[in-house]
Amino acid sequence: MQVGCRMKVCFLVSEVFHWGKYGGFGKLTRTIGSNLVKRGIEVSVVTRRGNGQRRIEKLDGMTILGAGARSLPEKLLYYRLADADIYQTEEPFASSYLAMKTLPKKKHIIVFQDPRDGNDYKKLAEIDPSVRMGAYSHSLMNKIKARVLNTFSDWCIVKAVRKADALFCQAKYIVPKVINMYGLERAPTFLPNPVEIPKRKIRKAHLPTVCFLARWDPVKRIEIFFDLARKFPSVKFIAPGKSHNQKRDHYLRRKYSRLPNLEMLGFVSEQMKSEILERSWIMINTSLRECLPVSFLEACAHKCAILSCNNPDNFASDFGFYVRNGDFFTGLKNLLEGSQWKEKGEKGFKYVKEVHELDKVIRQHIDIYNRLLSD
Repeated sequence: MQVGCRMKVCFLVSEVFHWGKYGGFGKLTRTIGSNLVKRGIEVSVVTRRGNGQRRIEKLDGMTILGAGARSLPEKLLYYRLADADIYQTEEPFASSYLAMKTLPKKKHIIVFQDPRDGNDYKKLAEIDPSVRMGAYSHSLMNKIKARVLNTFSDWCIVKAVRKADALFCQAKYIVPKVINMYGLERAPTFLPNPVEIPKRKIRKAHLPTVCFLARWDPVKRIEIFFDLARKFPSVKFIAPGKSHNQKRDHYLRRKYSRLPNLEMLGFVSEQMKSEILERSWIMINTSLRECLPVSFLEACAHKCAILSCNNPDNFASDFGFYVRNGDFFTGLKNLLEGSQWKEKGEKGFKYVKEVHELDKVIRQHIDIYNRLLSD
């Protein structure tokens, strides 16, 4: 890159947090990208086009290039159109390799957000057969198509990982997993995901309050959260969000809406989510599996203890309660006794402020970009 030129970064990601897409990857990309823009970096995002989204949009100062779900030529066109110095993939996919082949003189980064091996897909398929591109369909033809597509996709992903200029993991515990999955000789570097720490004083609710912070899809198992509301009538339960499946969403609301201590809010703004976390004592995560989700960082940033059957980087055991045997009842009871939730929440707050604070992580990104471009 020539001296005096404005740095350009392009993110390759499955979604961006807008146009009906509200997942963790999309939220993360929007947070990092918008804050890079504030620091004078030109940012573009190539992603799958959402409902009501035009092919080229502006969002928080970023240029969002939305491709059709199956339009590979459109993606390749957008990679060239972005004309970035750095192409950063949030979790590798087949197009990561195609971007490298299309633009070999550019720098390419991969950040592992949630690497899944065969055991992960098998576990997910037990509760949601739609995972892995229909590989678990009863139709023989669909199985064959899925196997071919998955084989080609896996080949491209391995090529991308081994060809990338730099590899990073957003959680420390997945580093050995990534090394094993891709036969790497060098370990990826830890690059924490960012979280914005509220500048205001956090004021917790006077009465015991817990919240759920994830979509209501099968893998998240929100029914466990709702059933806890039945068992703890003196605790207030707050569940923002909804399911991607409208029928499932309606079913859950009909079944649990009469619980007097349960609030089912639907989609909420970022400000309202922050207010919910501020009031909450504990954030409950019931997902079948997680890597290190943004919701854990957001919970700790608001001094919430974490109750979860997932323990990425020891977040649940260090900053809350790690549910090992599915007994969320005992975990919640444990945290509510005395000041356990408060002590754990304070500890989590100190950790994310030290490691995951937004400005600190954005500076890490910029330092990485500068090092790569100076090589």
